[in-house]
Amino acid sequence: MTVTPIARLVLRRALLAVPVLVLVSVAIFALAAASPFDPLSAYLGDRYLTMDPDDQARLAAQLGFDDPWPQRYLHWAGDLLTGDLGTSVALRQPVVDVIVERLPWTILLVAVALLMAMSTALVLGVWSAWRQGGWVDRAVTAFSHAIEGIPPFVVALGAIAVFGVALSWLPVAGLTDAGAPVTFAQVARHLVLPALVLGLSQTPVLLLHVRQSLLTALADDHVAGARARGLPEARVVLRHALPAALLPFTTLLGARVAEIVTGAVLVEEVFSWPGAAQAVVRAAVAVDFPLLAALTLLSTIAVLVGSLLADVAYALLDPRVAADG
Repeated sequence: MTVTPIARLVLRRALLAVPVLVLVSVAIFALAAASPFDPLSAYLGDRYLTMDPDDQARLAAQLGFDDPWPQRYLHWAGDLLTGDLGTSVALRQPVVDVIVERLPWTILLVAVALLMAMSTALVLGVWSAWRQGGWVDRAVTAFSHAIEGIPPFVVALGAIAVFGVALSWLPVAGLTDAGAPVTFAQVARHLVLPALVLGLSQTPVLLLHVRQSLLTALADDHVAGARARGLPEARVVLRHALPAALLPFTTLLGARVAEIVTGAVLVEEVFSWPGAAQAVVRAAVAVDFPLLAALTLLSTIAVLVGSLLADVAYALLDPRVAADG
């Protein structure tokens, strides 16, 4: 049976992912062990201040907090091979349940934000390149450069101040209003601000990349030939220049997955969005080894899969890439 170039690409990346995930998981346990936070303090909360030191020592030993991190890692890795991700000390529930409950909300947030960013980048990027030097191009380029250097949490605080406090148009926290059931209308209304902020944090780079790629494609010989044949300008731009400009755009999307994941952590924390990314902060503060390791591995897998999908899409659009790889 003949193995296609794309299948070889997928197989090679899958084999490479194994040592990467092992190294990431080891690093997480080592870094968490070096954390200044006390997991017992996070576990007990206010009771930590009133509990007898001997009782604290016994509880820490019972929970395994005193075990060396290599021992804890080997125990966790052994359980992982059997499908057991352990129990979250911070959230007091199995890690699998935490992921099942929270991951869909993170996927929803990231998907909506990424769709908004891609749509805006493609529309305004093409328009700016097509009408280079016009008022739209100048305004979009200036705005993109201004927003590009602002951290997502700063944009989030600004959005809360304007749309949540000053105008009172949108809710600024949670999945629903207090005491309200989880309905489509409630979730959609609470999703607007976090998705807008996360999408806005990704739009400038994507937009400027589309604009520059399209300007480069418009200067290519095959585009000049299409113009020489008297084809309408709209057809020249959309049918001849844009497909070539979108090739590197697919690779850029894969490369942005890591930053999208990081941005989701910040946005979920600011807006109290109950996703898996928000749990990363709680796991880190509580030095919750099982939860922190599982969520970090999920983030790493997302980055690896995003990069793979981008390369596969690029190879499908340009088969020479897969053949060379």
